[in-house]
Amino acid sequence: MPDVLVERLAALDTCAVSDALDHLGLGGATVGIRPLWSCPKIAGRAVTVKVVPAGAAKPTAHLATPAIEAASSGDVIVVDNAGRTDVSSWGDILSNASKTKGLAGVVIDGACRDIDGSREAGFPVYGRAVVPITARTRVVQESFNAPVRIAGVEVSPGDLVIADGSGVVFIPSARAEEIVSAAERLAAKEQAMIAAVRAGRSVVEVMKDSAFEAALGARH
Repeated sequence: MPDVLVERLAALDTCAVSDALDHLGLGGATVGIRPLWSCPKIAGRAVTVKVVPAGAAKPTAHLATPAIEAASSGDVIVVDNAGRTDVSSWGDILSNASKTKGLAGVVIDGACRDIDGSREAGFPVYGRAVVPITARTRVVQESFNAPVRIAGVEVSPGDLVIADGSGVVFIPSARAEEIVSAAERLAAKEQAMIAAVRAGRSVVEVMKDSAFEAALGARH
């Protein structure tokens, strides 16, 4: 069955969603995570992975592989590696496995490797950096499908995520309908403002706060 909220979210962009979160007094927009190749916008439900420094115990599975196996078509893998950019927590084998399963993309609070392979596979990768340094002996998966923190934002399994050229934004599932609806109103108002500017109306007049806030007021 299609996920109608994800479909609606995919028609928006991160800026409209971030503005909606601001209006509702919520967090969710991240800083420092970007597309690591010129990949398309993605939107989906989060399947989370927590990565930690390797210890004495040998890992029972390669990091992120159980999450990929558990994910459904259209989901987004979300990897919490605490922002580390000195070691990879994703590579092209994982990208190819995810692409084959129909996943939408991956968001990494950290670094990945093999970005050329991910690009050739056509699998969207968002993160902080690209490095050649392997995860082996350095980091391991602590858990998956448990709450994580991505760039300061709390993310739970099943939360919505949208990522595009402007960055990455998360939406708590419990308030997704409210947030997406607000973002849709904002996006419609912005398109009307762009049309007015293209038609020759003064940008000073178009950009008045009162015009923009009118769209937000429509929710009351």
